[in-house]
Amino acid sequence: MTIKISIDCMGGDHGPSVTIPAALSFLKHEPNAELLLVGLEDVLRAELKKHHAEAEPRLTFLHASEQVTMDDPLEVALRRKKDSSMRVAIEQVKSGAVAACVSAGNTGALMAVSRYVLKTMAGVDRPAICTIMPNKLGKPTYMLDLGANVDCEPHHLHQFAIMGYVLVQAMEGIERPTIGLLNVGTEDIKGNEVVKATAALLRADHERGALNFYGNVEGNDIFKGTTDIVVCDGFVGNVTLKAVEGLASLFKVVLTEEFKRNPITMLGALIARGALRMITQRLNPARFNGAGLLGLRGLVFKSHGGAGVEAFEWAIRRAYEAAHHDLQEHLSAMIAELMPQEETTTQTRDTHDPVQQDRRHGQLPA
Repeated sequence: MTIKISIDCMGGDHGPSVTIPAALSFLKHEPNAELLLVGLEDVLRAELKKHHAEAEPRLTFLHASEQVTMDDPLEVALRRKKDSSMRVAIEQVKSGAVAACVSAGNTGALMAVSRYVLKTMAGVDRPAICTIMPNKLGKPTYMLDLGANVDCEPHHLHQFAIMGYVLVQAMEGIERPTIGLLNVGTEDIKGNEVVKATAALLRADHERGALNFYGNVEGNDIFKGTTDIVVCDGFVGNVTLKAVEGLASLFKVVLTEEFKRNPITMLGALIARGALRMITQRLNPARFNGAGLLGLRGLVFKSHGGAGVEAFEWAIRRAYEAAHHDLQEHLSAMIAELMPQEETTTQTRDTHDPVQQDRRHGQLPA
């Protein structure tokens, strides 16, 4: 079965110089995929020509005359740039022309435009950003929310947990993935009132067999692999993500400096090159690029804005795998079954004006 994905080729810090070679590399590794390249067609064709790939049959073009920059306010992205590559790429998901969309553009704009174009799924108040983190068990830890919702109520975190649960079931084939609630301690008495109330909701789900709630977890549990899923609000999640990225960068710089310090350390690096290669492979940040915007009526995946070719290719792969595993269908079915109806019937959901909603909820433009 062929799966088609739209690519916002103009988004991110590097635009077509990254998105085009990443798209070509992905197609070499995935014979059952087709890509729709969205952006300034002349620019995209020129970039393809550099790679001698003008005649690639699994690439098609869709011209978009505007581009959402990394500095554009939400109002500009949503209301003024209606022919942006970001918006046009997302609209292809809504029309059913493609199974998923990938963009490295402004996170705040991507969430706002996606929510406006696709709307949220029935039973979901707010979409959440979910990505994977490495752990010592050699498997991914799924974490959400990573910046879409800074101020959350217990029922929002509850919904994030349900969406993460369904995601891991579909993507990893785990029948009852474990859910951890990120806290300042594992004891039930720890944390603020929002976290305590969320824990009560998740415990109730666990007791009736709907979810597999492990309990409170701490920051180090993310990398221990204590649970399959870690749930938190967007403020905590975004700070955690950026701290991890900074630590990974620091680790690489320090390791390189120390191994180059003198001839003896350089010899040590030569002897340990095999182990160092494996460490680099296991902890390569590019392998963990690509975050899903869960809770929308369509699949949208966010790449890091500064992603290079390898990292952006991983984002495309995550979108492809989500479509391949029928994630949207699983989410629709399981959310309808698991999501308590009383959570949404009492909420005012501004799905038609995400800019106003983002102002109230404090969306972080990561």
